[in-house]
Amino acid sequence: MEVYLSDWFDYMRNEVPVCARVIEGIQWGKDEIVFLKKTRDTWLRDFMPVKTKSGKYIAFTYKPIYLEGYPDLCTNFQKNIALQLAIDDITYSEIRLDGGNVIFSPSKNTAIISDRIFLENPKYEKSSLVRQLEKILEARVIIIPSLPSDFTGHADGMVRFVDETRVIGNRTKFKNGLEQRIKNILQLHGLDVIEFPYFSQKRFGIFNAVGCYMNFLETEKNLYLPVFHHSMDDEAINFAKKIYSKNVIPIEICHIAIDGGGLNCISWTK
Repeated sequence: MEVYLSDWFDYMRNEVPVCARVIEGIQWGKDEIVFLKKTRDTWLRDFMPVKTKSGKYIAFTYKPIYLEGYPDLCTNFQKNIALQLAIDDITYSEIRLDGGNVIFSPSKNTAIISDRIFLENPKYEKSSLVRQLEKILEARVIIIPSLPSDFTGHADGMVRFVDETRVIGNRTKFKNGLEQRIKNILQLHGLDVIEFPYFSQKRFGIFNAVGCYMNFLETEKNLYLPVFHHSMDDEAINFAKKIYSKNVIPIEICHIAIDGGGLNCISWTK
């Protein structure tokens, strides 16, 4: 399966050890890496299109609030990236939505999106926006609250599907916090929530993605799991092997996670 990365990883593989680890890990899993040119940053998932169950590709507008004032960091997919892909038909939407905030079930019949979508699109009435998303994504849409400490507000750090009826959520010792609210919402929609290993870490007083094991890259045969030189790593690896019927390949990504993202964030698959 082809895995797309920014060509920054290729340029820096001999100078930045984490770049080499990511490339070598994916190659070990025998997935093919395609390096994309003209990306403004390494977070491919957010400005790349999403694929619906009918095979359509939807490119949402990539102008996130957290990059306001930093236009040089906003990759223009239509102008700089689309021609590098062998995709005949791409639908462009004016709705502002990052790819990291769309979590599909395996069948793509269900999509989980955080409520950051409402903040990014204030001109839309909430129920109307959800209806439009369901039509565009060809899926029922479940809205969950976003994590206040995550400046992106993405769902891919809070929930991932195991199968059509089961998802994983971050394990927490707090029984009345955000994770429990998310769990309650998902259960109301008929989904069983499995608590997945997780720990949080701050750098300069700001939370980052170190400890977020569920921000993994999933391909047809492999699950590339972020690890962090932490005592919880082995537990996360064994847990993933238990609930996913894929090869679990750990890749240490501390230097990426410190900047707020994981393996799902830096990659894209067709």
